[in-house]
Amino acid sequence: MKLLVIAGPPSSGKTSLVKQIVKKMKHEMKIAFFKIDVVKAFEDVELNKEFGILARKFISGDLCPDHASVMVLGDAVEWAETNGAELFIVESAGLCLRCSPYLNQGLGIIVLSSIAGIHAPEKMGCMVTLADIAVVTKIDLVSQAEREVLVQKIKETHPDLILMETNALQGTSLHRLYEIIRKSGDIDAETLVLKGNPPLGTCTICVGKKEIGWKHHFGVIQKLDGQTAEYLYRGE
Repeated sequence: MKLLVIAGPPSSGKTSLVKQIVKKMKHEMKIAFFKIDVVKAFEDVELNKEFGILARKFISGDLCPDHASVMVLGDAVEWAETNGAELFIVESAGLCLRCSPYLNQGLGIIVLSSIAGIHAPEKMGCMVTLADIAVVTKIDLVSQAEREVLVQKIKETHPDLILMETNALQGTSLHRLYEIIRKSGDIDAETLVLKGNPPLGTCTICVGKKEIGWKHHFGVIQKLDGQTAEYLYRGE
């Protein structure tokens, strides 16, 4: 079974890209789709209704969606394999820019909107720097100059990234992506691990403490007058 993990900020065009991939490849291989979100998600219903593919979702609720993804992804892979899927597409919630949702196997795709601003790639950390492919969407809504600046920013953030530009609603210029998917290797579910390291530690914010100010918290903290990368550990 081949694996695609598709990440990107909300409204960047992740689901539109998924639909283009499914539309193109559903006659070549059996596809399963899994969506992780926080409160509501309708993509599974839409894809099942439009294309008749296997589709399901997981709502993380009060749990961080990236944390939830790590917890349930093993079961999701098993579900897809049990149902005979040959291509498994996972769409992340796209909310946490620090946690990388990608795995050590399969393809990691970051979806970036042209209208998100030229500094967007630099703000997304692991979501960009650990991806294999970047798909820039909504290219019909900005000028050629803006597109070129955004592409350059992406290349500066991750020089080895395979980069494509598209209007995902029409699916233009995605032929190279389909070919890369076809040539990608099958995964081994027993050896799947996160591609990147999770955040440094668990803190009192992670477990629901609501007070503001570092003096109210334990774990990994940071002060306003500290350097950008200077983190402190405050024990209980």
